[in-house]
Amino acid sequence: MDALAENLDNAVTDAKARASRIKLMAFDVDGVLSDGSLFYTDEGIEIKAFNSLDGLGLNLLRKAGITIAVITGRNTRNVAARMQHLGIDLLFQGVKNKLEVMQDLLAKLGITAEEAGFMGDDIIDLQVMAACGFSATPADSHHLAKRYACLISSKDGGRGAVREVCEFILDAQGKLDAVLAPYLPVSGS
Repeated sequence: MDALAENLDNAVTDAKARASRIKLMAFDVDGVLSDGSLFYTDEGIEIKAFNSLDGLGLNLLRKAGITIAVITGRNTRNVAARMQHLGIDLLFQGVKNKLEVMQDLLAKLGITAEEAGFMGDDIIDLQVMAACGFSATPADSHHLAKRYACLISSKDGGRGAVREVCEFILDAQGKLDAVLAPYLPVSGS
């Protein structure tokens, strides 16, 4: 095995070990749960697009017993509506210091930083990504987010990156087959 392949294999092994401990996974919105585009109507109403694959990934994590949180710097009604639709109660909007919010959340839930993960895409996310036991970023994120991430998705933000990370965590915890089973065809039918 050449050195590059060995380094990649070691990185995946480390990311899986870190993901196997996750009890809380938090996500940024713009550039992670959405593609980062901001659309405004003539009335000044902000519109974002969310990917249904990502939404199901979040639901699969929750069904497997992993707590989900969303921590974002912007404050919009459409994010609140999307999180309500997904049943995500731990929504923190208008956040200036994501690390501080994460630390408060960990204390409230009695979870250690090693048992927490964060998926971000830009420099505003670096401190919280570095403080968590597991971190992930979309393929199209800022180069510094990629440097600090344990896992870089093969997909872009808002285009299935969250789903990929959710399934990675579930696989690392040995829960992926169980959460997918209800959706699979029954054999012999």
